[in-house]
Amino acid sequence: MNKQQSKLRKVKLPPSEIILNPVLSEKAIRIMNQTKLKKYVFKVLKSANKTDIKEAVEKLFDVKVHKVNIINIPSKTKYYRYRYKYHKPSYKKAVVTLKEGYNIPSIDSSIEKEKTRE
Repeated sequence: MNKQQSKLRKVKLPPSEIILNPVLSEKAIRIMNQTKLKKYVFKVLKSANKTDIKEAVEKLFDVKVHKVNIINIPSKTKYYRYRYKYHKPSYKKAVVTLKEGYNIPSIDSSIEKEKTRE
C-alpha cells in the first residue's frame, strides 16, 4: 500500500467486521493440526489486507500472530439439474499462523464438538 492509498483509506473498521467467521472444513481442520504452529482459517472482508487481519485477530482473540496468508476465492457458476443456474459469490480467506504457545480455545472446542458428532 503506497502513501496515496493509505491517505484514501481513513475509516478504520472494528475487528468484528473484518473477520466474518472461521472456516471449519476438512481441509481447514487438516491445516490446523498439521504443524506445531497453530494455523487458523477465517473468512474475511474482501477489502481487508494482511495488516488489518493481523490486528483484528490479535484484538479479538488476545493472541500474537506470526504470519497471515490471503487467498482470493473467485465467484463460480453452479448448475442444478443441468439447466438452473446460480452463482456462488467470491470471497477472501485468510490463513493465520499464531506464534508458538498461543491458540484460540473457542475454535479448538468447536472442532472437538464436530469430531464427537461423527
